[in-house]
Amino acid sequence: MQVKTGLGQDSHRFQTDIIKPLILGGVKFEDELSLQGNSDADVVLHALCNSISGVTGINILGKISDHLCAEGITDSSIYVKEALKYLQNWQICHVSFSLECKIPKITPKIIEMKQNISKLLGLQTQDIGITATSGEELTTFGRGQGIQVFCIVTVMNDED
Repeated sequence: MQVKTGLGQDSHRFQTDIIKPLILGGVKFEDELSLQGNSDADVVLHALCNSISGVTGINILGKISDHLCAEGITDSSIYVKEALKYLQNWQICHVSFSLECKIPKITPKIIEMKQNISKLLGLQTQDIGITATSGEELTTFGRGQGIQVFCIVTVMNDED
């Protein structure tokens, strides 16, 4: 069996001039500031895309997602589905996310986020880890100016 890992990161600033929902891991957070971005700005799914790109070497966020966005496709779950196409004979077996943000409170939505991501990836919820920290206000994310997410994806295959 072969195993690979991919590391992904993404971050977005909060915006106040445009009203749209805050979406993290495909889950809406009601009554919260939204994130800047030409898509739904789901920083969790963007970090996931980047971690899959770390395994495949195919950059989804950028040229491919920009093309989809220009066509009016702003749902980041579509970008993840596009990234999954390039895994070929590799199977995701575990995903871990670490969010840094002062707002919103992540813990009340972790179960819902894990359920959504499990459906998207075809994983059990116990194979998805989500943690969050405020970072003691040491960064702009910890001071409430945006959200930063790191994601590690572990993939395996049975080929020699």
